[in-house]
Amino acid sequence: MVNIAVLVSGGGTNLQALIDAQAAGRIPNGSIVRVIASRPGVYALERAAKAAIPTAVVERKQFADAAAFDRALLQELDAAGADLVVLAGFLSILGPEVVARYSNRIINIHPALIPSFCGKGYYGLKVHEAALAYGVKLTGATVHFVNEVPDGGAIILQKAVAVEEGDTPEILQKRVMEQAEWHLLPEAVALFCAGRLSVAGLICHIQ
Repeated sequence: MVNIAVLVSGGGTNLQALIDAQAAGRIPNGSIVRVIASRPGVYALERAAKAAIPTAVVERKQFADAAAFDRALLQELDAAGADLVVLAGFLSILGPEVVARYSNRIINIHPALIPSFCGKGYYGLKVHEAALAYGVKLTGATVHFVNEVPDGGAIILQKAVAVEEGDTPEILQKRVMEQAEWHLLPEAVALFCAGRLSVAGLICHIQ
């Protein structure tokens, strides 16, 4: 059984998708053992509590520098016995020590079709604002492994979502979540836990 730690910063809708998938038996080879939030009081912690999943808070501003934050995060991950780390709306950048320790074992969900609208500064509604400003007709979501480059790791799964006339960033964000993110993330986690993913350079192969 693969021990999964989920890192969150907000409402936890992608966390809920994982919890629901686990409850429905769609992640048969994995178990969510810890939810770690980057700030206290976020609703994602309540979602975890309702599912009887242990939680922790590791808040960046409580530490003198990024390296100290990374060490505290690693302590929590080690305590949980994490084999896989899933970033589900986690807004803090992981440092090189965490990325190196969990090489090809950290998965992120990004609300666009990488390499479009990604990288430093592209998160949350900013991604959808950029997509609408550019006038794209298709956007979507990407699940990828995390490396030292923001949104730069090997792509695991992608799903396209249509942009519709009259969309606002909020409307588009909701559609991308409902049609892509909440499906892709549990699927990618299930593939990892089943041992069906392998990475060669920037290419992720699914067996």
